[in-house]
Parts: sequence; C-alpha cells; structure tokens
Amino acid sequence: AGAIAKALFPGHQGGGILGTMILGIVGAFVGGSLFSFLTTGTIALTSAGLSLGGILVAVLGAIVALFIYYAVTRRSASY
Repeated sequence: AGAIAKALFPGHQGGGILGTMILGIVGAFVGGSLFSFLTTGTIALTSAGLSLGGILVAVLGAIVALFIYYAVTRRSASY
C-alpha cells in the first residue's frame, strides 16, 4: 500500500524501503479508521484487512498519511 501511494502521490518522496513499509502500515490503520468512521459513525483503530477493498482503503489511507506528513514537514522546514 505504501509503494502504491508513493507512486500515485505527486512529487519526490524519500524514505527507502523501510519508510515505504511504515507508510503502508500507517496507511492501513488510517484508512481502516476512516472507513470505520464513515460506515459506523465511530472512530476505531482498525486495519482494513487483506482484500481488494482493504488494499484500496490502505492505499487511500497511505495517501492521506503522506499528505499530512509532507504538509507538517514543509511547514516546520520553512521556519
């Protein structure tokens, strides 16, 4: 999920294989939690599971995690 998100997200992302793996794991939890919130109305820290839908949710969560990470690091780097 992390590798797919890095391929879809515009711009250059560093981090190597370890960063990509961590991004995929974080993305699965972010995506699973967002999916849980949208379907049930409650926030639960869950993973999306290993299915086609779960992979799509994990990729979307990883893209959100990438966006947040780069928004925070760009803001702190400008000071």
